[in-house]
Amino acid sequence: PGHVQLPPPQNVTLMSKDFDMILTWAPGEGSPPDVMYTVRYESQDFMDKWKKVPHCKNIHSTSCNLTCVSQNLFIKFRGRVKAISGQLHSPWVESQFKEYHLDVELAPPVLNVNVKENVIHVNAAFPLAACVEKFSWMYDFNLWEAGSEDKKQYKSIFRKNTVTIDTTALRGNYCLNARSSIQSIDFKHSKFSQPVCVLLNHKG
Repeated sequence: PGHVQLPPPQNVTLMSKDFDMILTWAPGEGSPPDVMYTVRYESQDFMDKWKKVPHCKNIHSTSCNLTCVSQNLFIKFRGRVKAISGQLHSPWVESQFKEYHLDVELAPPVLNVNVKENVIHVNAAFPLAACVEKFSWMYDFNLWEAGSEDKKQYKSIFRKNTVTIDTTALRGNYCLNARSSIQSIDFKHSKFSQPVCVLLNHKG
């Protein structure tokens, strides 16, 4: 009692964006300009045991990537953060619990389209953290003639697989887009990527 405390961080939130799980917060009102933050996390298999996050100790940033801190991606975890300035520090402020596997939000994949004489090779690149490589990420994509509403769908392709499309009968400007999906407990998918368009079998 009697100690001067720093204002605690505000709006401490564990959020998922583009395959990652990120702890975010805002500086407490009246925080000094040199304020730094330290983050810890706990998971439901080790309650009340807050573990250090080495890459988020004494940082100036107001976010911390917690994607691969917990080895078990099927257990809920949460973060907490405190402010530090010189000898002063704030109380810890905790986020809500989230589980990577269930709560992760997917990003659209980057579509790689390789046009050869009578075929197109299509595959998708995913911006994945190493700890989640093993999940069965898939992608779906559409192929359509520019201006047409009639889309041919290619579904549930394992992310490392390339699809080869015979384009002998196609002529003109064709577009493709893709979304990421995960075929787990609950089918989940991202928004579709921006279309990539290619000219097929044009003479001239």
